[in-house]
This record gives sequence, C-alpha cells and structure tokens, in this order.
Amino acid sequence: MKAKMHLAFDLSWTHLQGRWRLPGSWTGRTYPDLGMFKEIAAIAERGCIDMLFFGDSTGIPSTWRGSIDAAVRWGIDFPRQDMSGYIAALAQDTKHIGFGLTYSSTFMHPFYVARLLNSLDHLTNGRIAFNVVTSTRRADAANYGFDELMEHNSRYERMEEFVDVCKALWASVDADAFVWDRESGEVIPDPTKVRAINHRGDFFKVKGPLSCVPSPQGRPVLIQAGGSPRGIKASAHFADHIFASSRPGPLKAKHRRELDGELTAAGRDPSQVGILWGVIVILGETEEEALRRRETLLTAMPFEAAGAFISGGAGYDFSTLPARFKLRELNEEIAATQASPVGIVHKMATEVGFETEITREEFYERAMKAAIGYDHTIAGTASQVADYLEEEFEASGSRGGFMIGHPPSTPKDILNVTDFLVPELQRRGRFRTSYEGETLAQNLLAA
Repeated sequence: MKAKMHLAFDLSWTHLQGRWRLPGSWTGRTYPDLGMFKEIAAIAERGCIDMLFFGDSTGIPSTWRGSIDAAVRWGIDFPRQDMSGYIAALAQDTKHIGFGLTYSSTFMHPFYVARLLNSLDHLTNGRIAFNVVTSTRRADAANYGFDELMEHNSRYERMEEFVDVCKALWASVDADAFVWDRESGEVIPDPTKVRAINHRGDFFKVKGPLSCVPSPQGRPVLIQAGGSPRGIKASAHFADHIFASSRPGPLKAKHRRELDGELTAAGRDPSQVGILWGVIVILGETEEEALRRRETLLTAMPFEAAGAFISGGAGYDFSTLPARFKLRELNEEIAATQASPVGIVHKMATEVGFETEITREEFYERAMKAAIGYDHTIAGTASQVADYLEEEFEASGSRGGFMIGHPPSTPKDILNVTDFLVPELQRRGRFRTSYEGETLAQNLLAA
C-alpha cells in the first residue's frame, strides 16, 4: 500500500506581499475579516486537509533604508493579528481540521504559552499545534526590549529549555486527576496527581504546576522549522513534525538524512517524525493557464516592497549592496549578525554557487522572484502537480507531506487544491478520503 501524504494550508502570508489584490482573491473583503477565515476553514475541511497553519511576526520590517515606510505602504509582513482568538472561533464551525499557532520561544514565557495552548486545545477538542520559533527579525526583537538579536545557538538553547518547561507543565497534572465528585465535593481526591515542576534552568525559573485541566491531546502537536544544523538538532530534541522550506529534491533528502541522524542520536524513532515541505502551487485546467497565472505573481508588488521584505527577513539592508559581490561573503556577513545562516542569500547560493560573483541588479532580479515565491511555485494541471508531489514525497522518505503555502489568490487557489488536487491524490491512493482520528495528533500520525 502506498504511503499517504499529509497536507496543510500555510496561511501566514495570505493577505500580505500583494497577494490580497491578485485575480481570484476576495473583493470587497479584507483582512482580518473573520468570515474569510471561516470560508477557508470550511473549504479545507471539505478536502480533509490536516491543518490550517498560521505563522507570525510581531514587528514591522524596518531594515530597508532604515525605515518602516515601505513595509507600511505596501503591506509587507504587516498587518498581523494574534490568531489565537480566530482559532477559537473557527473551531466552533469545524470538527476535524487542526490549527497551527506560532509563538516565539525567544520572547515569550513558557508558563503563559503552556496555559494558553492548553485552553485552545480544549476549545478545539484536541486540534492545536504549537509552531515553536526562535525569531530572527530585528523588528520583532525591538518590541520585546532587545537591542540586538540573541546569539544564534543561544536562541536554540533557550527554545529547547522553553519546550522542556512547557512539556513538564502539561504533564504536571495527571490526565485522570479531576473527578468532580458531587457527593463529597472533592475535585481531585488524590493531590499527588498535581505536582510542581520546580524548574531552574539557564533561561527560566518556573515552579508550576500548570493550574489547568489536562487537555484532550495532553499537549499540542509540536512543530519546528529550523533548517540550520543547530536548528535540525533542536527539531530532533522535541518536534513531532518539521516544517521545512522549499528546496530541490536532493536537498530535501539531505535534510531528511540529517534529521534522522539527530533523531537516532536523541533516542527517538525517525519513522514517527514527519517533514511537511513548504510548496506553493498554482493549478489550472491546462498547463498554459497555470503558467499564465504564475506570471501574475510578478505584478503583486513593486521593487521597493520586495526590498523591504527580503531585508526584514535577513536583517540586512539590501539597498546598500555593492555593485558586485560574492554570495558566500554576503551570507557570512549576514550570519555574523546572528541572523539565520540559511536565509534568502544562502538559498540563492545553493542554486548558483557560493563562490559566484553577481551584480547588484542580478541579485535584485532573483530576490524579487524569491520575495513573492515565483521561483519555487509549482504551476500545472492537477495531474502534473500531483506527479511533482509524489516524486518529492518519495525522494524525501515518504514521511510527512506538504505545507501548501501562501496561496497566491485566496480563495481561488485554496478551492483549486480542494476541488482538483486532492481528488487526484485520493485517486492515486496518496491522500485520505476521510479523517481517521479525533485529534490533530492522531490524524498526523495516520499513514
């Protein structure tokens, strides 16, 4: 029997970077209209999609030319709401689909996050995932009192301790502790089922226990997206599923091998940890139609907006680039500031060579396409896109699936996945025809 893949919709940037105005997007309705998200949730659940995923950032990009003006003007990583309240509302209109919520372990406190996610897991009847991020954007850091980014490896050390504290808190009250005896009036007859965690670490001091009723899943599904060697090691430490960026097939296989090695070293079973690969898809009734629609991506935002986007993500003002430079040297300069060493410049270098010298204009041309996702958008018929997903799924170990990211036009591209791609994958035995479990964890583990 063929291994089945899992599918999620990444809605992190659905309304950002000019997507909100492309053909096929809503007219007369704008973010953060709850009705838009309700419609997305209904479409996705009809297609048996595993999860709606919400990435996040809390600052307005200000690196490009030292100002937030371009980001504000063109809607670059701005605006964004805290999606916890939206998830609580969407859960009331759905029964099966899961919800991924993002918080930063660099800026947040584990007790607060553990308590919030416990409540959301109750409200969703066990359909919450926690996307744990370290945050590499200076605009975010400035809002939490940081003058500079925390050192790269230290961010991951803090992340690991953060999750360890959360897991200890979620386990600090036994699942069968609450009895609610109406005759005696006892809530928990055996107080030993509630325990302090007395955590003292390098970053946190937390007494505990968590003052909550254990949630349906016990704890949320844990997702992590580190792609650097240190990030992959952190993934192996705690993640149930990995969110990995789009990359060529051989690099997917390499990531899978490296993750499996770290999982084995950590005493975990690699077969139980899936990778959800980021992918952008545009479906058409014909290949020509899909390719034509992909070209419209290049009209989504002007050069200034793309500059604000890539500069904010890298923490480097790309408006100051010299006339010619080597990608390796630029990436090293960016990494030295504690930004991610595997960001946009690293990805570009893996494609054209780290020692390649390029001009400022060549870089801008490539960066423009990367900013809107043009360079890694898969466009074609449902059959052609299914061929691609199957090939990549098998080449990367047939464990996990795909995070269908940042639909270029919402709701058109979400409808197309549900109505055309999903039935094609079902016909091939690659995707479920109904939800197998009652919780998100159960559905993500189902083969």
